[in-house]
Amino acid sequence: MHPREFVAFIAAVMAVNAFGVDLMLPSLADIGHELGVNEANHRQWIITVYMVGFGAGQLVYGPLADRFGRRPVLLLTLAGFVGASIFAASSVTFPALLGARLLQGLMSASTRVLAVAIVRDGSSGRQMARTMSVAQMIFFLVPILAPTLGQLLLEFGPWRFIFYALGTFAGLVFAWTLVRVPETLPAERRVPISLTTLRANYRLTLTNRYSLGYAIAASLTFGGIIAFVSLSQQIFVDGFGAGDRFTLFFAICACAMGAASFLNARLVERLGTRLISQTAVLGLIALSLVHVGVTLSGVETLWSYIFFQALSMTCIGLCGANFGAMAMEPVGHIAGTASSLQGFITSIGAVAVASAIGQSYTGTTTPLAIGYLAIGVSVLGIVWVVEGGKLFHARMV
Repeated sequence: MHPREFVAFIAAVMAVNAFGVDLMLPSLADIGHELGVNEANHRQWIITVYMVGFGAGQLVYGPLADRFGRRPVLLLTLAGFVGASIFAASSVTFPALLGARLLQGLMSASTRVLAVAIVRDGSSGRQMARTMSVAQMIFFLVPILAPTLGQLLLEFGPWRFIFYALGTFAGLVFAWTLVRVPETLPAERRVPISLTTLRANYRLTLTNRYSLGYAIAASLTFGGIIAFVSLSQQIFVDGFGAGDRFTLFFAICACAMGAASFLNARLVERLGTRLISQTAVLGLIALSLVHVGVTLSGVETLWSYIFFQALSMTCIGLCGANFGAMAMEPVGHIAGTASSLQGFITSIGAVAVASAIGQSYTGTTTPLAIGYLAIGVSVLGIVWVVEGGKLFHARMV
């Protein structure tokens, strides 16, 4: 594949999961009304359950991808995502919809594992971070566009149309994979599935302080993203009365993350993953401190919230790809299994963080601001330990 097509393909694979989270945000109120969910915070489970499946499924796909190759596993799970989308579209009760969402998450989990593993098959370190940043720059167009697309779909039909659209997009990525994408894992590098091998690979991934530490750090920052996504409709529509402008304001914040990925892609090979990500963490802490002061003083407005949220998302965007690349540096020779375990840690940790913040929502932005401050301080502490108390040095020892 041409390098540009390769980056676009990786972005499309990642976008299956992003659409799975963001496309339905404008429909949460409609879903709750039709399926009898009256408590606004309970609607967050439509996102949370999906992320639980997304995290748990990653434990399976890494070993499968290391044994059978990347391509067949991706094809199988994309087909499964199409089926889960049809199941969700036909749900008549809230528990049935949550079951379909869990299945969607389980199927889309492969997209995270395989995107990282496919890129790692051909690159590492700063080059890998640059490729992932370019892919994420394209991928972050999805959160910008998805709520607007979801709103447009609601103009032509019920919320069920959104799930049919998800299945259609996954089907297109399936066709792209089938026709254009070669296998990136040579037969001689494939590893048989055995408990002994899995135990050894898991031990290596979990005992290396860079691998484990940066996976946990990534889970905290990713939790900040999921918390924002889960709360966005409640904050913009219920809290600030944004109405139809919700998709515009959501896009502004998401666009900040896209700009951060673009900036990271341009600078990471020159400045390094550590300098950029650690500076961003310090920026997140400073912004959150000021934002907490604003919310507690009672002077928060729609535009002040957008200002602080967009800048915070910029800082988080400068961490994500870099944390992922640094976590993979010492375990690249077991990229599939390591990516799956790190993805599990990142996703399940993110669900825990996002749920703690989301279920604390009482009508103000204070829980989110305090949550972001806690995330920043915790990440800084983890990085300090992982790096042996030495920040801003060029590369892994």
